Amino acid sequence: LIVMALIPFGLVGAIFGHWVMGFNVNMLSLQAILGLSGVIINDAIILMKSVHTRQAEGGALQEAVVAGAASRLRPVILTTLTTVCGLASLLFEGSLQAQLVQPLAVTLIFGLLFSPLLVLFLVPALIGIGADLRVRFGGGVVTPAGSVGSPG
Repeated sequence: LIVMALIPFGLVGAIFGHWVMGFNVNMLSLQAILGLSGVIINDAIILMKSVHTRQAEGGALQEAVVAGAASRLRPVILTTLTTVCGLASLLFEGSLQAQLVQPLAVTLIFGLLFSPLLVLFLVPALIGIGADLRVRFGGGVVTPAGSVGSPG
């Protein structure tokens, strides 16, 4: 649920980009949203795996989330910047052929510029909220290490 919750938020960045740049959403934009969703989901899954690995090593949930997000900061930023810089040349090209695919570039660029915020801040927040909800409603208990476990 945490990973899938990021898709609508990624859509916000793409729609914002179309509004700022004055482009209409077309079929290529919708296809680019699928690609954008894949990148965001991939980053989120890797972050969650990093958090779960650190928590399995005996770390508290809060420490595992902070350390996991810190370890994924550089890869997320670098992949975002390289893709955005690669697509920026297409966005500012004036030829007729480039104008056809510029909405695709707008979707990917603005969606990817918004994605590090989602992956590095929203995912850890949702992990913490999920742990709190499991403790409150699911009967889970907080272990001495700070992780959420089953009662008994």
